[in-house]
Amino acid sequence: MKAIIIGAGIGGMSSAIALEKKGFTTQVFEAVKEMKPVGAAISIWPNGVKCLNALGMGEKIKAIGGDMRTMAYFDYRNAAPLTQFSMAPLVQRVGEKPYPVVRAELQNMLIDHYGKSRIQFGMRLVAIDQDSEGVTVTFEDGTQAHGDFLIAADGTHSVARPYVLEKSPPRCYAGYVNWNGLVAVDEAIAPASQWTTYVGEGKRVSLMPVSGQRFYFFFDVPLPLGLAENRETLKSDLKQYFAGWCPSVQRLIDTLDASTTNRVEIHDIDPFDQFVKGRVALLGDAAHSTTPDIGQGGCAAIEDAVVLADILASHSLGIEDSLQRYQQRRTVRTRDLVLKARKRCEVTHAVNPQQTEAWYQELRSETGERILAGLCETIEGGPLG
Repeated sequence: MKAIIIGAGIGGMSSAIALEKKGFTTQVFEAVKEMKPVGAAISIWPNGVKCLNALGMGEKIKAIGGDMRTMAYFDYRNAAPLTQFSMAPLVQRVGEKPYPVVRAELQNMLIDHYGKSRIQFGMRLVAIDQDSEGVTVTFEDGTQAHGDFLIAADGTHSVARPYVLEKSPPRCYAGYVNWNGLVAVDEAIAPASQWTTYVGEGKRVSLMPVSGQRFYFFFDVPLPLGLAENRETLKSDLKQYFAGWCPSVQRLIDTLDASTTNRVEIHDIDPFDQFVKGRVALLGDAAHSTTPDIGQGGCAAIEDAVVLADILASHSLGIEDSLQRYQQRRTVRTRDLVLKARKRCEVTHAVNPQQTEAWYQELRSETGERILAGLCETIEGGPLG
């Protein structure tokens, strides 16, 4: 059995690795000529780590992951702690650690595990045709490839999604802009092994430890869609948006490299329940594009890959039947993740200012128990518990 996989991102590479581990042949095609991951870093929570463990990459993810031992929220004006607590109870409950990782390093880990020379880059999908025998794809240069089934892991701007759904669902602007990048660990900004977040005014500034004594940082600001982007004014723009914020935030703005800082207008897509059409299946952001507000986008794609490969390997009623079972398993889970992220987005970014202010007040009495319980619930909903 041969799988054609469109997309060499997190979902595509995870599915290629998972399928080959189950004995399938795979052929991976990527539209771009060179992979340049969008965003500086990504959270791999224990549900994603368990899946990578199952795919034989447990030691590799640990090697590139940050050491995140505590979690804390601080007041934006004076950096007074709102809440601060250990992540140890989460690790003890779910049986695995979370690992914030540099996105490019995660991407390279997956590609190297599979074999970079096996991936065909610069191959942009333009057409899909299928019959009872298999699937044929056509690329922009006129070449074609054939397989028994097709996994479309081609991201939030998926070319395959309209083929599967027979329509193009719109991307929904989440109402805020995110700036993100990497800086050297600086204890004057945040402790080296802590996920630190400064909150206020419906905005947030967050830092997570990644490998190599670096912080992954991000700034969130509610803004209208479509404002001009100018790297030359990036620092002064952030200084304006975060005027009056504490010295640690000002130090971060002064420290960051504007030339390597990403600016992203955050979107998601309303959840839908059709991931499959015959022998074609959507996976990852192509199937469930989400905001990053609960840090589960990459994990959900890795989960998809493990579930897909397990079902295809363990069921014998045919590919179309197996893909339908994959759809049944994943639509409920991923709908929940997308809507949880959307809800968290609204609270964090003051869609309802009274609700956001109530959250700030809740943080002042938070022991960590409620936050960790919410994280554990999300983690434990994954395919490996």
